[in-house]
Amino acid sequence: MLVPLLLAGGTGTRLWPLSREARPKQFLPLANTGNTGNRSENISLMQATLRRIIALEEATEPLVIGNQEHRFLLAEELRQAGLGGRIVLEPMGRNTAAAAAAGALEAIARHGPDCQLLIMPSDHKIDSADAFTEVVNRARSADKRHKLVAFGIQPTHAETEYGYIHRGASYSETAFVIDEFVEKPDRKAAQAYVDSGEYYWNSGIFLFGAQAYLDALANHANDIYAQVRAAHQNASEDIDFLRLEATAFADCRADSIDYAVMENTEHAIVEPYASGWSDLGSWSALAHASAADSSGNVCKGDVLVSDSDNCLIYSTSRLVTAVGLSNQVIIETDDAVMVVDKEHDGTIRTLVERLRSLGRAEATQHKRTYRPWGSYEEIAMGERFQVKHIRVRPGGKLSLQRHHHRAEHWVVVNGTALITCGDEQKLLTEDESAYIALGSVHRQENPGKINLDLIEVQSGSYLGEDDIVRLDDVYGRIGD
Repeated sequence: MLVPLLLAGGTGTRLWPLSREARPKQFLPLANTGNTGNRSENISLMQATLRRIIALEEATEPLVIGNQEHRFLLAEELRQAGLGGRIVLEPMGRNTAAAAAAGALEAIARHGPDCQLLIMPSDHKIDSADAFTEVVNRARSADKRHKLVAFGIQPTHAETEYGYIHRGASYSETAFVIDEFVEKPDRKAAQAYVDSGEYYWNSGIFLFGAQAYLDALANHANDIYAQVRAAHQNASEDIDFLRLEATAFADCRADSIDYAVMENTEHAIVEPYASGWSDLGSWSALAHASAADSSGNVCKGDVLVSDSDNCLIYSTSRLVTAVGLSNQVIIETDDAVMVVDKEHDGTIRTLVERLRSLGRAEATQHKRTYRPWGSYEEIAMGERFQVKHIRVRPGGKLSLQRHHHRAEHWVVVNGTALITCGDEQKLLTEDESAYIALGSVHRQENPGKINLDLIEVQSGSYLGEDDIVRLDDVYGRIGD
């Protein structure tokens, strides 16, 4: 039995301003880049990963390990993919060794100690699902059942942003014993690795027996194993989520699978893969993995370029033009524009940290905020007013709540709203409105089959999101 384990806890700050802590790159539609015109493929990286799971033989529904702040985004990704699955929530990030251990413990609890664990980041781009299924099947062969398998990517160029795996002796017709893991090299060393034909990019994708991984972790990094085991044993159920116990998990040392286990075990082998892969870890990586025009430009959205080459230009909300540029990255969102030379895009994390230190919301938040019932987006704000676009998905229901400092006026522009105001309930349809006086108990919900869109006008002395007193919530957010 094969248990897919998706690692979905990353924040993707190197792809700012598109990827931010509140909604990082695994939830963004980067699986298909360039102006192909194929709207059906405008899916998130996590959706693309989930599609690959469906094609795997003998695969169970997935286990997903993610940040507790993203729990409803994770649940929505599974819902859109038409999959069930188990979502395990980390109270804080502790790198991949701990995440894989939590997944292995939960996989054994649900499927027994003989299950295999396919560990995959949820934010990678893999071009061919068929080729991926083929290499997974090779790695699952009987002669590798007791091995810890890393998937190594056949390099196509000298990449300095990836770690490398140096292969040793042949283990099978396709696999090799791992000689060593190599950190990100400089350009000269990377070129030497590619020229030798003996090195692979380290994909961060692994296939382990769940119990074999736990045994290796206990042998080589027992402190991590003990803390994660305690966090899992004392985990709590929260709706459809499993929350790892925070104190034990916080005391866990942060380390990667590579450092904690693979560099120390005698059972590590590498299975090569040579069919289009990228971790999309930087804007340069995204450009390299995307279809370019005859001048090497990758353009997404409403973009017009002239006399420019080797640029990545990404527009989300308006026309972006570029003239006479070379090797530049231009990213436009509805609240920020970033321009950086490709040679310097590795410094974007530093920029995000600077924004964070200045208290800028753009460092972590998008203008559109996602909730389990849908989303809202700020349209305008003044000294005593705020205007929002609220979208409630079919079946979605906001909490029953009241405010101490603001009144609200709602106008339905699409769909049907079931409105609670005090002791009254009524249905509103397009062009109808409701007024919610300061202090009134109220709720919005969507009883229809299409999205409900409202324009909300807030007025009052304080308009912050913390002026919400939740009295009832179907998503368990009271006091959260």
